[in-house]
Amino acid sequence: MKFFIDTANLDQIKEAQDLGVLDGVTTNPSLMAKEGITGRENILEHYKKICDIVTGDVSAEVIATDYEGMIKEGEELAKLHEQIIVKIPMIKDGIKAIKYFSDKGIKTNCTLVFSVGQALLAAKAGATYVSPFIGRLDDISTDGLNLIAEIRMVYDNYAFETEILAASVRHTMHVIDCAKIGADVMTGPLSSIEGLLKHPLTDIGLEKFLADYKKGN
Repeated sequence: MKFFIDTANLDQIKEAQDLGVLDGVTTNPSLMAKEGITGRENILEHYKKICDIVTGDVSAEVIATDYEGMIKEGEELAKLHEQIIVKIPMIKDGIKAIKYFSDKGIKTNCTLVFSVGQALLAAKAGATYVSPFIGRLDDISTDGLNLIAEIRMVYDNYAFETEILAASVRHTMHVIDCAKIGADVMTGPLSSIEGLLKHPLTDIGLEKFLADYKKGN
């Protein structure tokens, strides 16, 4: 299972990279704005900075919602760095754009996916990644994890190569549950990854080991 961090914060990306388990980064306009990154040129430059930190895929989202606009923006993004994955919204023109990029050998991430049907269309169009938003489904009393399981079954039925990128991961149990049901990738905050480190018995055991060591010295 690949671990992506969902942020535009360079310090958090560096911290995750230093942990040694980071496989990539996802971002979006809201995350950029949260870091005070606005304006097209500043955003493009920030993507380059992210690519300089990590060794894996970096999803960069198009702003356009029409076919021609997505193609123009996507090609510009793809030229920034070989690690860039063009992030395309799950809309009709988005599927057309994914097919275009797939034929051109440009990797894509189909975002804002909330149903198996949408995931099936994205895979048929040749998306590299499909991003079901499990946390947002949970917010409206719908089982986000069940969507991951259903997409996994459909993709396995037909040997689709599109990777399931569990997005809108909110906490550590989301990470564990996604791993159990076969998500290829998860993307979430740094806290969801660092939470995997924690267990009270580890803390108790280490405290006892150190105390016993001090007794003998």
